[in-house]
Amino acid sequence: MTTTFRGLATIRHHAEDLAAAKAWYTELLGVEPYFDTPHYIEFRLGDHSQELGVSRTPSASTGVVAYRHVDDVEAVWERLLSLGARSHEAPRDHGHGFVAGTAVDPFGNLLGVMYNPHFVEVTGARGGAVPGVTRAPAGG
Repeated sequence: MTTTFRGLATIRHHAEDLAAAKAWYTELLGVEPYFDTPHYIEFRLGDHSQELGVSRTPSASTGVVAYRHVDDVEAVWERLLSLGARSHEAPRDHGHGFVAGTAVDPFGNLLGVMYNPHFVEVTGARGGAVPGVTRAPAGG
């Protein structure tokens, strides 16, 4: 049996002002895009070189939040806000070690950040502290 869906390949965001998006994401991520055209840029991130693309198109409504594992949710959250993102759902503890929040970038895209203990187990990544989060109700 073959599997149609083999895993996350690229998460694509949209921005009418691609130059501004390139500058903003480069500052946030600390790396330049590895793929850079007049209509699309793409960054490789993390332990598995997953791809974050930004397309110069009018913003599309989003119905899905893609979460990126981070070792320190609070630090990344503060960085997002300091660079002009706004809170959509402030980080909170969802139980069982999962801490997540979503922000809206200056171009209207949702960015999910999460501390995910399963990611740490599978990849061997070191986990960071997640102080200052609100605990979810029991059974989270």
